[in-house]
Amino acid sequence: MDNLLNKDAIQRVKISLEKFDSSIQIQILDKSARTALDAANALGCAVGAIVKSLLIKTDETFILCLVSGDKRGSLNKLKKILNEKDVSMANPEDVKKITGFTIGGVSPVAH
Repeated sequence: MDNLLNKDAIQRVKISLEKFDSSIQIQILDKSARTALDAANALGCAVGAIVKSLLIKTDETFILCLVSGDKRGSLNKLKKILNEKDVSMANPEDVKKITGFTIGGVSPVAH
């Protein structure tokens, strides 16, 4: 697991968290956290206590939406809020390129 902590994206998160509050520690889970339900089960908490980081693509840019683990992100609502005609989930390649993380593991901080 030490190799995981040495990845550039994880280092960005670590630095960001240390600047915010030096007492916050990155926790490596023994179980998968690819979904909000997986993360909640691994941490022993309610799925609503988990935040999902969803990368959304518009005509012009990408937007990171933070959504409660027990809720769904609505692309139709985002279209209205952003006044955009075309809003979609980013594809896996764009998620990795933009955030440095793979789908299911996008950090809500350090972007």
